[in-house]
Amino acid sequence: MKNLKTVLGVGVLAIASFFVIAADHIDAPAVSGGTSDITDFYAFQGEDTDNLVFVANIQGLISPANTANASFDENVLVEFNIDNTGDNVEDLVIQAIARDGQMYFFGPIAPSQTGLNSTIETNATVGGVVDITAYGSSATIATNNGMSFFAGPRDDPFFMDFAQYSAIIGGTATGFNDPGADTFAGSNVMSIVVEVPKSMIGGSGTINTWVESKTK
Repeated sequence: MKNLKTVLGVGVLAIASFFVIAADHIDAPAVSGGTSDITDFYAFQGEDTDNLVFVANIQGLISPANTANASFDENVLVEFNIDNTGDNVEDLVIQAIARDGQMYFFGPIAPSQTGLNSTIETNATVGGVVDITAYGSSATIATNNGMSFFAGPRDDPFFMDFAQYSAIIGGTATGFNDPGADTFAGSNVMSIVVEVPKSMIGGSGTINTWVESKTK
């Protein structure tokens, strides 16, 4: 792997965060329309049942016409947090940050600090780097040390009938239609995916996990 400190241009970088707890495509005023806005976070067992997959989607509501010009912000760090002791404090992090057409991953590693500020863990002994997939191209997937990595534009997988939801909230409807209308159909997101062996994040016990986007 390249000298990551040289590529990133930093040894350590302190950054502050915005974070969301659930799906958020439209209504986060502090980050809405920006490059750090998280739309969704998914965590699930991989096809290889010994692995877990973490997915962070950011920059929602990108139209197909604008997707080719969309890019990851090099000033935004995406951090997957893993609590494997049940105290709701991250014991491990997996960090992802873009540089020059590639996404660099650090971890899983115990963070040098917890909470809303982070340092990029450039000394992590595990992690990887993957070329960012261009819009309309076949997915580029990199592997290293049992982990797999992807970064690039994807169709927004989240289904929401926002018009019907608004009608329910407004009292003019009593429930969702079957089938509903997918408000986000045809829109894209910038997606970061990492698949990790369970053995790297605390074995087979229960974990708490969440994602944050953090800016300088």
